[in-house]
Amino acid sequence: MSLIAAIFMCSMMLNANINAQSTNSKQPLPPFSCDSITNPSTKSYPFCNVDLPIGKRAHDLVSRLTLDEKISQLVNKASAIPRLGIPYYQWWSEALHGVAGTLIVDTGFFFNGTIRAATSFPQVILTAATFDAHLWYRIAKVIGTEGRAIYNEGEAQGMTFWSPNINIFRDPRWGRGQETPGEDPFMTSKYAVSFVRGIQGDSFEGGDLKDGRLLASACCKHLTAYDLESWNGNSRFTFDAHVTKQDMADTYQPPFKSCVEQGRASGIMCAYNLVNGVPNCADHDLLTKTARREWGFQGYITSDCGAVSLLYGTQNYSKSHEDAVADVLKAGLDVDCGNYLTNHTKSAIEKGKVSEHDIDRALRNLFTIRMRLGLFNGNPSELPYGNLSRNDVCSREHQDLALEVARDGIVLLKNSANLLPLSKSKTKSLAVIGPNSNVSETLLGSYAGPPCKTITPLQGLMNYVKKIEFHRGCETVNCTSIASKEATRLARSADYVVLVMGINQDFEREDLDREDLVLPGQQQSLITSVAKAAKNPVILVLLCGGPVDISFAKNNPKIGGILWAGYPGEAGGKAIAEIIFGDHNPGGRLPVTWYPKDFIKIPMTDMRMRPDRSSGYPGRTYRFYQGEKVYEFGYGLSYSNYSYKFVSVGQSKLDFKPENSGDVSVSDIGFETCESAKFSVNVSVENEGKMAGKNSVLLFVKRDETLKGSPMKQLVGFQTVRLNAKEKVNVEFEINPCQHFARASEDGKMVIESGTHHFIVGDQKEYPISIN
Repeated sequence: MSLIAAIFMCSMMLNANINAQSTNSKQPLPPFSCDSITNPSTKSYPFCNVDLPIGKRAHDLVSRLTLDEKISQLVNKASAIPRLGIPYYQWWSEALHGVAGTLIVDTGFFFNGTIRAATSFPQVILTAATFDAHLWYRIAKVIGTEGRAIYNEGEAQGMTFWSPNINIFRDPRWGRGQETPGEDPFMTSKYAVSFVRGIQGDSFEGGDLKDGRLLASACCKHLTAYDLESWNGNSRFTFDAHVTKQDMADTYQPPFKSCVEQGRASGIMCAYNLVNGVPNCADHDLLTKTARREWGFQGYITSDCGAVSLLYGTQNYSKSHEDAVADVLKAGLDVDCGNYLTNHTKSAIEKGKVSEHDIDRALRNLFTIRMRLGLFNGNPSELPYGNLSRNDVCSREHQDLALEVARDGIVLLKNSANLLPLSKSKTKSLAVIGPNSNVSETLLGSYAGPPCKTITPLQGLMNYVKKIEFHRGCETVNCTSIASKEATRLARSADYVVLVMGINQDFEREDLDREDLVLPGQQQSLITSVAKAAKNPVILVLLCGGPVDISFAKNNPKIGGILWAGYPGEAGGKAIAEIIFGDHNPGGRLPVTWYPKDFIKIPMTDMRMRPDRSSGYPGRTYRFYQGEKVYEFGYGLSYSNYSYKFVSVGQSKLDFKPENSGDVSVSDIGFETCESAKFSVNVSVENEGKMAGKNSVLLFVKRDETLKGSPMKQLVGFQTVRLNAKEKVNVEFEINPCQHFARASEDGKMVIESGTHHFIVGDQKEYPISIN
């Protein structure tokens, strides 16, 4: 959405009084329709008859609207229709990593009533580092619960959340990469399904939405190939992403396909940009042919905010205002985030560009979702989820979950000579240095709501050491000048030093891509000088969403420990301190490749995933990138050593009988054959250390030879297990060869290559499997 940096973050909200009660006024009812008590006439309306199928109810409602009333429903601020007892509805609400709201832009949640906060989980990129799909589901279930509770209290005007963001983190400079689960399409697909099922009230396994009833509505965004904000004169509003059929099939589209087919998302957002010359929001092949017909999408499609208004005057795609209306409605769009359709739809009808039938189609989709949310079934307090209240917002259980996610996501990048964890009894003094040490706002990342409370790294560390001295080292993250003398004095006097550095939303956010991959200003100089002065090797904590080239720290023996903490949410400082002092054993793994600083020579506008040896183009992400890396996808250390062993593999040879080229099309194999070809891979995992810990077991497949654009390796499964010291367990993965061994051909068809493939787990433990 077109929200810039500070929209969701007002410093006045950061330590909001949780659920402050108003004692002088009666709590308002949530907006709803079909209240037979206060509006008896609604009893006669079929659209209020809960015994009828929702499709018939939506059809009846739309048939009762005048043309002007219909047009008023095509935008995110859907007007009230008093004569039918239909209240105002706001389609735009945010819940990327917690229910969010703003005092600046009118969205469905505003936190200016008696509820002033909601649980603020770590930014998605750190949550992804847990590699724990069950945890992702639990987070989303809490978000849906808190959203519904706030709505029930009459302090929200919508229940359609425009989350999750499941675009691929293709380029490390992307300002919104922090909002995504990372660079891998398989992992991102799993995140999409887990999040959607959780927030919509489904079971983790799916299929439990009774009568289609939603706890809240999820919206997968931004369809499609959207991953550039503003770079080198290229704006997301006009950027035309040139994407091959091959990359579209096995990188950009799989998360959205999974979001719809498995997650059963009730919303999709089309992106600002064009793809191969066609604006996403005007692409009939994308919105209708692919999403609705091929994937079976049954929900509503919204534009990104202001996207419809770009088609005529900015992107020069549509020939007139009226043509722009026709282009999006006929493509399959249902609601415009903005007012463009309000202003120009009637004229488009008068000029014969669109028909009232086109509008009716969109409105049936929209009212169907509102009915699935229970907003046309009478007073919500008497319906499913009606018992949720302010007591379900910022509960202790929810805040504990935010802490658990931060603990499990933080990645230990370096631990020379087992510097960490520090001894709680022997560490008598501590110096905490750095501009991110004590700034609550930085913990939250973008698209965050007001948190229940915040604990900064400095505050967290103060719980472990009585003698702590603190200095920012530089005034801001920009670090244009450093207080070297004061910082080094502290470093020399303390037993240990913790440097809390990195970046913030001034460097990466919506509408702002990064210019480089290094720490800002003189941060490196500050880190190096402090490390040189300190008695013992120092600990470096990085707060950032996208990767940073910290090769200097990785290779500096005076920097003994490095933690990447992303943007760890409201409890992030406590989680960081617990890891540093050994009350939690880190187990997070990087969900993106950390590239060297010279990667910025590659244009952000180059959408190709595959390398091109003839031009020296190195490719992108761990699946295809052939250059040097600072840290690899999936990298992460622990205070325990884990060993892995293949226990059993259900197949050592698969025979799909390719006819000629050595490749066989997945579509030719057929569904039944694919299902019967599934088999299990069992891996034993042993914690050889002295501490209990949580370990993410990643299973990859690689090929003997990388031909025809094949990935060098591909994630095909991941599971997390908690193990006590010296404990061993078996982990089972289900392998579907038609999914896990497939790659896209140049024409976008999924094919399986013949030859030898290898399963990889842990420290390059391999198991071969032959495919004919």
